[in-house]
Amino acid sequence: MKHLTARQRKSGFTLIEILVVVVILAILAAVVVPNVIHRIGESRVSAAISDISSFKTALQLYSVDTGGYPTQDQGLNALVSNPGVPGWNKSYLSDMEKIPLDPWGNPYVYKMPSEHNQEYDISSNGPDGQQNTSDDIQSWNIKKQ
Repeated sequence: MKHLTARQRKSGFTLIEILVVVVILAILAAVVVPNVIHRIGESRVSAAISDISSFKTALQLYSVDTGGYPTQDQGLNALVSNPGVPGWNKSYLSDMEKIPLDPWGNPYVYKMPSEHNQEYDISSNGPDGQQNTSDDIQSWNIKKQ
C-alpha cells in the first residue's frame, strides 16, 4: 500500500475556499453588470444621434444635387437608391444598399414637411419603440456638440 505525503493529501481546494471565490465573483458581477448595461444604453443613444447626423448631412447633399429634399413617400431610401429624381448622383450614405435600422431594431422616422419648423424631421422611437415618448431621439432636439 502506498503512503501519501502531507502535500499530496492537501492538493485540492476545500469547500470553504470555493465558496469564498464564488461569493467574491458574485459581488463583482453585482457591481459591474449594472454599469455595463447602463453603458450599452448610452452607446445606443449615441449611435442613433450619429445616424441622424449622417442622414442630415446626406440630405443636404441630396438637396444640393436634386434641388430639394425627398418627399414623405420617397423617405430616407432616396438617399441610397435613385427615386427617379433628376440630378440624383449616387448613394449619399457611404455606398450603403439600404437605410439601417436604429440601434433598437426599428426604422427611423422621416417626415417631410417638418412638424418642427425645419426642412424635415428625422427621429428614432428609442428603446421602447413607441413614437412620441420621452425616450425618442429627434433631429430637432439633438444638441450641437
